[in-house]
Amino acid sequence: MSTPVSSAIPAAVRRLKALCPKLSALSTEAKNKALQALADALRTGALGIAAANQKDLSAAEASGLAAPLLARLKFQGVKIAQAAEGLESVVRLPDPVGRTLSARELDTGLELYQVTCPIGVVAMIFESRPDALVQMVGLALKSGNAVILKGGAEALESNRALAELLHVAGVTAGLPPGWMHLAESREDVQALLDLNDSIDLIIPRGSNAFVQHIMRATTIPVLGHADGLCHLYVDGAANLQKAIPIILDSKTQYVAVCNAVETLLVHRDIAPYILPPLKQAFDELTVEVRGDPATRKFIPSAKEAFEQDWETEYLDYILSIKVVESVDEAVAHINMYGSRHTDGIITENRATAEGFLNAVDTANAFWNCSTRFADGFRYGLGAEVGVSTSKLHARGPVGLEGLVTYKWKLYGNGQIVAPYAGEGARPFTHRELPRSVNQ
Repeated sequence: MSTPVSSAIPAAVRRLKALCPKLSALSTEAKNKALQALADALRTGALGIAAANQKDLSAAEASGLAAPLLARLKFQGVKIAQAAEGLESVVRLPDPVGRTLSARELDTGLELYQVTCPIGVVAMIFESRPDALVQMVGLALKSGNAVILKGGAEALESNRALAELLHVAGVTAGLPPGWMHLAESREDVQALLDLNDSIDLIIPRGSNAFVQHIMRATTIPVLGHADGLCHLYVDGAANLQKAIPIILDSKTQYVAVCNAVETLLVHRDIAPYILPPLKQAFDELTVEVRGDPATRKFIPSAKEAFEQDWETEYLDYILSIKVVESVDEAVAHINMYGSRHTDGIITENRATAEGFLNAVDTANAFWNCSTRFADGFRYGLGAEVGVSTSKLHARGPVGLEGLVTYKWKLYGNGQIVAPYAGEGARPFTHRELPRSVNQ
């Protein structure tokens, strides 16, 4: 008889919790050896992974899954190779565990160190993207965390094949059996959300409605973003030769991702010069334009943009455009409608650019470059578990640094508090020390 869901997930999480001390104590060499084994397993098992993925794709196409989600679901060929390279890039990154953030002498022989450590048990709940499973497993391993994963039903075969392959490769390389776990049923999601005493962090990746549901349904800390409503502002001092390629890349290099631009803001002084050539380029790339009245003067064929367009993450070949009076109006629009993910300015005026970068409320503020650069791999983080639009703990693409916390280690030699309290109290020295523990 199969184990009921209500007990299967708590039992799996308890096993992961019990493994946390072993995983947090793994040496850098042991973790890197396992990561390389995972990368090698992806390459040798590529055909099997692709076959499993094809089953998911065929079922998804038959069910009418939207094209952007189909694009995210596909995990074959180049994507598998890129996932393996991503794991190897994590190998090359410094170990985030055991790094001393601060060191201070409280008094002679009483030394305080702030040292990074794993978070513990991390649950990742995601939709459509099997590559997210690989990224999360790799980053969790390098950061010494235990990980439980729950993918969408549309990627069941892909995730099952990947989880089995990676688990076996890790154990063969020396990791403890059960170092990662895959949950599969819809009921498992709620079971995970209820385990606030065992799971230390939840990372959701998926649609706005999905992420909002996760955030509302649990008291466990949640790291992630609900929207990728990204903006580009074309300033009056923009260089058109730079601006047009940046805009096209930001919108069309890959439309089904959270860092693709959804709203273009254009200064009124440059609108007559940039909007007509942009329209021609958009026509060739089959991008539908929705604009405000000022935009439609220069692009008569554009559809009328309504309030909901400024609030929409299209993830498709659709772009809303608004003509603005100033950089201040652009910033105000972004801060009102944006999702604090990625927003950029195109201008040759450094002062204007710096003012924009400082004023815009976003995790990734760009000057004269594509929004598509907002990515953990491109940032040199090795990979990412997602993009956080929170202002606490981690912000922007979340790599290894976002998967560790810290503890305070106090090294003493019999000291007690009493001499440091009351009249005539012994003073603390509070002297900064080198960031290394030599006890």
